[in-house]
Amino acid sequence: MESLPPETLTLPTGPARVEWRRSTRARRISLRIDPSGGGVVVTLPMRAGRAAGMRLLMNHAGWIADRLAALPDAMPFADGASILLHGVPHHIRHRPEARGGVWREDDTLVVTGAPEFLRRRVADFLRAEAGRSLAGLVVEKARRVGRMPRRITVKDTTSRWGSCATDGSLAFSWRLVMAPPEVQDYVAAHEVAHLRHMNHGPQFWALVDELTPHAASSIPWLKREGARLLRAG
Repeated sequence: MESLPPETLTLPTGPARVEWRRSTRARRISLRIDPSGGGVVVTLPMRAGRAAGMRLLMNHAGWIADRLAALPDAMPFADGASILLHGVPHHIRHRPEARGGVWREDDTLVVTGAPEFLRRRVADFLRAEAGRSLAGLVVEKARRVGRMPRRITVKDTTSRWGSCATDGSLAFSWRLVMAPPEVQDYVAAHEVAHLRHMNHGPQFWALVDELTPHAASSIPWLKREGARLLRAG
């Protein structure tokens, strides 16, 4: 996958932030909305020309404008802002004179240090918290199925909440730490189930239901609220 720096293009409905990507796996030109960046991603097959991508953008300008307008408000990592942690709103409080990194005080996330490092420190804190939370869920469920993952990592993915590689490595979006615990439980169960079934067949879903009671409620929650998590930062 080859990505180019985002650019702002003028479409018939107004300006839009566009990111171009080339993929060896793509068989056709595709568009998707990127909630994290508030723009649109155009994926081109290796032999497709940029002009064809521009035509697709122009032809779907109305759809793009509607989808961008429907995105939830951004959830900035800034002093005084409210963010989610395990589904619970927390206010960010910046204390530049203090030392000690980031910690929780009831419903407040205290961030120390220089202002220019605040955003990064909040993101690092959430990533570490996600790693602890999801690793604990994964290990518990993996023991139940008798298949331990090769490794567990958290990343800043925007197209999927979790993934299971053919070598048994599991990866998760750190943004899941903002979701309620039952949603995290479901995503962990989903990926652990892939350690036994690398498909989405009946046996896979039966195992998911054995590992968590939250699949039925979490799938629609992620569809409904997922863009909000991607808008954080």
